[in-house]
Amino acid sequence: MIHHVQLACPRGSEDASRAFYAGILGMAEKAKPPALAARGGCWFTGYGAELHLGVEDGFRPARKAHPALLRPDLDDLAARLAAAGHPVTWGDDELPGMRRFHTEDVHGNRLEFLAPVD
Repeated sequence: MIHHVQLACPRGSEDASRAFYAGILGMAEKAKPPALAARGGCWFTGYGAELHLGVEDGFRPARKAHPALLRPDLDDLAARLAAAGHPVTWGDDELPGMRRFHTEDVHGNRLEFLAPVD
């Protein structure tokens, strides 16, 4: 079992992360333990996943490596992302039995969202 996935973010980008992960994706922010909160970044949980955004000096977005998150609201999520200016690249025919798309978070990290075909 995986406890969480960590993605990197630039220093001082917590508000942008909150706007994306809580605002657009609908995840809830989870308080970081005090010893870790001083490092910056923020944590989110929802839809059976926990994502930690950790500050990385010299940040470069992950363009290939990515979490793949199951979402029951795939079409609505794709529409919200597109409306907010994030790319939505569908790849339904590439993974049998799944509908899926890739996007980028506010920092340029690659994310995949998928749902089983009914």
